[in-house]
Amino acid sequence: MLRSFLIYLSKAAWAQNIVMNMKLAWRVASRFVAGTTIESAVNAAIELNARGINATMDHLGENITTPEEARQACQDVLDLLDQINCCDVRANVSIKLTQMGLAIDEALCLENVEKILARAKEYDNYVRIDMEDTPFTDQTIDVLRKMRAKGYENVGIAIQSYLYRSEADVRALLEEGVRFRLIKGAYKEPPDKAYPKKADVDANFDKLAKIMMDWSAAHGAPALRKDGRVPPIPALGTHDAARIEFAKKYAAQINLPKQALEFQMLYGIRRDLQEQCAAEGYPVRVYIPYGTHWYPYFMRRLAERPANLWFFISNLLRK
Repeated sequence: MLRSFLIYLSKAAWAQNIVMNMKLAWRVASRFVAGTTIESAVNAAIELNARGINATMDHLGENITTPEEARQACQDVLDLLDQINCCDVRANVSIKLTQMGLAIDEALCLENVEKILARAKEYDNYVRIDMEDTPFTDQTIDVLRKMRAKGYENVGIAIQSYLYRSEADVRALLEEGVRFRLIKGAYKEPPDKAYPKKADVDANFDKLAKIMMDWSAAHGAPALRKDGRVPPIPALGTHDAARIEFAKKYAAQINLPKQALEFQMLYGIRRDLQEQCAAEGYPVRVYIPYGTHWYPYFMRRLAERPANLWFFISNLLRK
């Protein structure tokens, strides 16, 4: 119930206006968001690189409403790629297709995504397309396929283990050589589309991780590229120690090299787990969100874990 309410708030304009005008809101949100500028995000990535951890960088923003906003979002990502290349950061980028205009004009979205992929290709870098809620699932996979059909192999996708359809999507996309970020899912979905119980979401996460690792092991076990920018085929996005331990044990069981399995975590969450996995020799990548449109992302982080919500409330109470 609480999770559903917080996800509802993440899309409520009235709630956004209240929270973003609270003096303490940004101070708390900055635990999960690296800053509002490219420079702040790049500095965060440099600090992570110094600890042996790679980054994927995300200029926050989704569900834009005008073509001008979509074009500006595209330009922001192009500028980010320029800065990553200029500063020689071990980082790639993630994008949301609604930020690129998918909900208002698919042709515009395709144009923006191709510009980003072309710039990333110029710099020999990689782009991950994030998965959003189910009204956009088919379109997101379709955009991915259209870009790969144009010769852009430097693009992958995120898959959510709480969706019933994800196993079929994973199996089909693996045959196309797609690289994945596997996550549990952070949107409110109806019970006819997503597992409502956490135990089922966890079980499906492990199942999909096994499928990805098996496929990778059978196809040469592509490793993290030495510059830290192109990830292995399976990248597991989770802070759940049980899921991580399961993946480690299964990878060892099938002799999948450590460099062929990446663990991805969110900025500001479980730094201890990040460093533990890195110390054990696994590639670790931290998702670095930044920008002024941080509210929806922040609210979804609160919805995911009660500890995050208590962190927010306790800071308010200290005021």
